[in-house]
Parts: sequence; C-alpha cells; structure tokens
Amino acid sequence: MSDHDHETVPAVVDHEDEIPEDHPRYQDLLTRHRIEAGVEKGITHLQGMHAEGRGSAFDYLLGEETIPSADEAERAAAAQLLLADHPVLSVNGNVAALVPGEIVDLAAAVDADIEVNLFNRTPERLEAIADHLREHGAEEVRGLEADARIPGLEHERAKVDAAGIYEADVVLVPLEDGDRAQALSAMGKTEIVIDLNPLSRSPRAADVPIVDNVIRAVPNVTAHARELADADEAELRGILEGFDREAALEDAEERIRTGDR
Repeated sequence: MSDHDHETVPAVVDHEDEIPEDHPRYQDLLTRHRIEAGVEKGITHLQGMHAEGRGSAFDYLLGEETIPSADEAERAAAAQLLLADHPVLSVNGNVAALVPGEIVDLAAAVDADIEVNLFNRTPERLEAIADHLREHGAEEVRGLEADARIPGLEHERAKVDAAGIYEADVVLVPLEDGDRAQALSAMGKTEIVIDLNPLSRSPRAADVPIVDNVIRAVPNVTAHARELADADEAELRGILEGFDREAALEDAEERIRTGDR
C-alpha cells in the first residue's frame, strides 16, 4: 500500500477497526478516534481533545515510539507499584477513553485500586467513566463518593477517596495536572506520571516520570510488572536505585529537540 492509499482513510471513523494498522500515523488516528468516541459517550470533556492535540505534537517529535529511557522508566514504574503497600491508579476522562482495558490489566498485575478523578466533575461523567471501566473488566472503581480532599487545591481534582488516593503510598497519575501532581508530592506520595512533555510540571514533580504515549506506556508497565512478578524486594529496589529520573527527562527533551535516535 502506498502513502497515497492511506489518504483513503475516512474522516469519520465509526469503529477503530476501520483504521488500517499499517497507516504511518496509526497510533495518532487511533488516539484521536478514542477521544472523539469518549466525548460522544460522555467520558471525555471537550477540553480533553485540546490536551490530546498537545500530546500528539510531542509524540510526533518523539517518533511515535517508546524511546529506551521511557522503557527504563516503565520498568521502574512496575517495580515501584509492586513494592507499594497501597498503590492507586488515577483515571481521568482521557485515560478512561484511551486505555480502559489496559488500566484494568495493570491494576490486576500490581494489585492496585482504580480511582476516577476529574477536573470537570459531574455525577453523570463519574458514572459514565465508572461504567466504561466496568465494561472493560473493572470490579471496583473508587472516586465516586470522594470523601477526602488533597490539601492545597481548590478545584474539583482535590476530591479523592479517603481509602483510595488519600491513603495511597504510590499513585500512578497519567495525563496529570501540574498543580495536582505537585500537591500529591507535597503529601508525601510516590508519584508515577505519564506525560509526553518532559518540561511540564507533572513529570518534573514525579518520582518516576514516563515520557511516552499513554497507549504505549500503560501496557508496557503491565508487561514489566508481569515479568517482575516473582522478583524479590532486593531486585525491585535495585531497579529503582538504578533509575535516573533526571537523565530520563533530559533524554526525552533531547530527542524532542533534535530528533536524534
């Protein structure tokens, strides 16, 4: 199939199976479709489409692939989640639209809770996201009641479950707001952030910053967690000690600025 043939992909895609997997921008088209479908389903807010557009630009500059330093971060994230006493995976509208089944798989692999957390928070969106996650295999979804607050935040993302994010020792926060990432860090949480912009506040507040597309990052963390399932504590801690967060951020920035592989 030539590049010209790829132009025949319809502007409106009813199902992601209609997107040819050999299209040179397959992952970008898939991501866009899932976000659009999420808006239609009441899962994703319209503002999420703008956020996804920014991420898409950074992913293009990264070569739309998981760079080696990101894979190292994903392995460190798996080790951190396996070492946790109470890990929680935070899910917003974009995450629910993009990787619902993958989040459920990761939660099972590391024995983590799943909690919905939204900036544009309404009962209808909360229920739509919880139902969507249940459709993809989630048994329990936290965040619907949100009976605790993160100190220092005034907006809706401060609302969390007392037995979920509020008490968690390790929190995975994909596509996170910078102020909330900093507030969670101030609470003493160990944070794993997935973000395509290595210069944003969220990955810079993280203990384990993953500069990768969430549709690649979450499955990669799960794969590493399954590989490390039988590892002892010493091995897991060794992986974390060998991970250099500053070097990972610098490497991602260098790739974006220069395109060097």
